[in-house]
Amino acid sequence: MNFRNIVFKLALVVLIGFYGKTHAQNKPELRWTKDGNAYYQIMDGELVTISLPENERKTIVSRDLLYSSGVNLGNIKDFDLSPDGTKVLLYTNSKKVWRYETRGDYFVADLKANTLTQVGKGKPASSLMFAKFSPDGNKVAYVSQHNLYVDDLQSKSSKALTSDGTDRMINGTFDWVYEEEFDCRDGFRWSPDGQSIAYWQIDATKISNFLMINNTDSIYAFTIPVEYPKVGQDPSSCKIGIVSIASSQTKWLNIPGDKVQNYIPRMDWVPNTNEVILQQLNREQNVSKLFIANAATGETGTIYTETDKAWIDPNKDWEWVNGGKEFIWMSEKDGWRHAYRISKDGKKQTLITKGDFDVIEKSLVDEKNNLFYYIASPTNATQKYLFKTKLAGGGKQEMVTPSILPGTHTYEISPNGIFARHTYTSAIVPPITEWMKLTTLNPLTMAGSITNQLGKIKPPKNKVEFFKIKTEDGVELDGWMKKPDNFDQTKKYPVVFYVYGEPASQTVTDTYGAGQNWLYAGNMPQDGYVYISIENRGAPAPKGREWRKSIYKNIGILNIRDQAMAAKKILDWSFIDKNRVAVWGWSGGGSSTLNLMFQYPEIYKTGIAIAAVGNQLTYDNIYQERYMGSPLVTKEAYVKGSPVTYAKNLKGNLLYIHGTGDDNVHYQNAEMLINELIKNRKVFQMMSYPNRTHSINEGEGTSEHLALTYTRFLQQFCPPGGK
Repeated sequence: MNFRNIVFKLALVVLIGFYGKTHAQNKPELRWTKDGNAYYQIMDGELVTISLPENERKTIVSRDLLYSSGVNLGNIKDFDLSPDGTKVLLYTNSKKVWRYETRGDYFVADLKANTLTQVGKGKPASSLMFAKFSPDGNKVAYVSQHNLYVDDLQSKSSKALTSDGTDRMINGTFDWVYEEEFDCRDGFRWSPDGQSIAYWQIDATKISNFLMINNTDSIYAFTIPVEYPKVGQDPSSCKIGIVSIASSQTKWLNIPGDKVQNYIPRMDWVPNTNEVILQQLNREQNVSKLFIANAATGETGTIYTETDKAWIDPNKDWEWVNGGKEFIWMSEKDGWRHAYRISKDGKKQTLITKGDFDVIEKSLVDEKNNLFYYIASPTNATQKYLFKTKLAGGGKQEMVTPSILPGTHTYEISPNGIFARHTYTSAIVPPITEWMKLTTLNPLTMAGSITNQLGKIKPPKNKVEFFKIKTEDGVELDGWMKKPDNFDQTKKYPVVFYVYGEPASQTVTDTYGAGQNWLYAGNMPQDGYVYISIENRGAPAPKGREWRKSIYKNIGILNIRDQAMAAKKILDWSFIDKNRVAVWGWSGGGSSTLNLMFQYPEIYKTGIAIAAVGNQLTYDNIYQERYMGSPLVTKEAYVKGSPVTYAKNLKGNLLYIHGTGDDNVHYQNAEMLINELIKNRKVFQMMSYPNRTHSINEGEGTSEHLALTYTRFLQQFCPPGGK
């Protein structure tokens, strides 16, 4: 889930606060050239390359070509080059599909002919999705209105590859829940020989509509249907087809297992073959199988199976090595998230990264130099650093990032492993970037180096403090704290806890923005608040499998107890006012806020819950069943972890906020909670935002109003300042 100025800054708050997620199918921000010695950039209305280390600019697609043809391109959202580099596919006029702008218009700039041609001409405006060149660059395939099409750029012809697409029969892309919970959007892949396309078909015809109601945009209210499979409801049926470009005929892969009771979150072609590899997860998402399928016959075979007592996450992608004989795969099977080399038949498995630490993410596979680069932080789960080891396995784990720069580091490494764009941030350092030569760790220019930039940054007087706290359960938790300006140790201050608490996101990271409450319309340290966030068990911190998966079937219980027991310790600090204790959160953090207010009313006096899941049985099946087990066996864990179960215990001051147009956490959660509070005669305050989504940022004045509402309530019931 996503989103924090108040307008921009607010979007960052929500980014942490949303249910879920990775971005497996999103393209990297930096687009390197094939040789890795330059990168592409849209600059001054044209597409250019910037070579390294000289920073020489070369125009690839000129303004004249883009804007002299009379075509209204608008702002170019994205681009792709054909494999031979003679054509550029331009994406523009983009529109949202749920969270992301994944539909729009596409144009092909032919650099040899100096022409600009629209793809899918005649299709509805801004309806094309995920257009991509064929391997020979002479065709472009795309999805429009849930059907697959291909345009032949030489003959200037267009043909449909599927014809059964409807609002619920979805070819080449995905339904709401696959997109939200598996990060699946782009749903088709060209074969290596360009003769066929492998694609997902999602059959959502049996998924019930959830009806949102719009009361404001016409005199008569109308409903907005969203196909949404809730907990316990069957998922959409999913299958993989291979469609011939020549005949438009589809052959379906014969994948073992029920098409409804199993998910297929990942699929791609095996390089230079007529075979497809895919990952299948069972309904409970605790058994992962990898299949290799013959595209010609449709027959499949299992090459790798993994099980877990809790759940298994979908992998981001496959990276093939050794001439396509092996691929890189991430697994937690030894208790830590590590990278493995697995042979194509699955019989040989080689551990690349060895030790009691987690690989946070893969950065680069440098096969030529036998190196595997990855992000990890073995000794501090709030930070990130670049490491490398031998790709063949058996090597030591070597830290690449200089240890004199504590904090969070990201690297966008060139395909040849020579250059990188290195970004550094910490709680006291805003993101700063340098271009560097990775092989020597030297910046390309000293003027642009991180060291030079650091010298110009004035550190804040009132720094965020990171700490560890051990609860009475013997669990050590990470936290950060921002004390008031002009802090007086002899006074007692109100404390505001920021919480998320679920497996989708961390809040305690050594990044710029830690300790800042962007939703507060004012200055919290100046006004005199202590601001704290604690990272409970179950958060996706690099602390090992047991840490992350201890929350299985325990959302609403274990994470809530960790938060409360940490708060209990903090309330013993001499400068904390036990009578002025507030907590707030968004989405999963809103749910945690409600549970903390209801289950531990003796600790938390004031709470602000935004877009919360009040009843876990109302959320989608993929997310909730992954972490809470199958409700078809028992709903006990769902009921036990849901805020509505404990609403009768409310004693403090509660503000509940929700958008009525939330397609993610439905407004019914608010109404179910309200009913329970009313039944138990619990007085609270409520703010609903008509037709706003989960981000509550649509419409003039919305973000500012939300911040003002939040701030006034907090100041009224948890007044600032030392006493």
